[in-house]
Amino acid sequence: MSEDRVMTIREMCDAFDVTPRTLRFYEQKELLFPIREGQKRLFTRKDRARLKLILRGKRFGFSLEEIRQLLDLYYVGDQQQTQLAQTYAIAQERLNDMLRQRDELNVAIEELREQMKWGEKMLASMNNQKRAAE
Repeated sequence: MSEDRVMTIREMCDAFDVTPRTLRFYEQKELLFPIREGQKRLFTRKDRARLKLILRGKRFGFSLEEIRQLLDLYYVGDQQQTQLAQTYAIAQERLNDMLRQRDELNVAIEELREQMKWGEKMLASMNNQKRAAE
């Protein structure tokens, strides 16, 4: 595919494994700006690059507003230094949140395992008592 070739909404959906509704939603939120020809939407190379970044940001847990603000920083004119610095700062916050969540999840998993072991022992004891009574 030529880098400068435009893609239809169907081609974008197939290429990025998203739905037409998702693309229209991102357009409504001013994250994507496809060329409009009547009812037809045509996506440029720039739109494809923005969608990659949107999807990556979503996967990392960035809000759509954070993603929109970061994408807008591309045009500051400082060779993306501001965009990269702000992206790094938000990414560091997100990483800290994810690590905290992982730690909390690890504690919850260990507590659940302990409760399940206790439950197993209780069930085994009850089964033994039932068999002894028979």
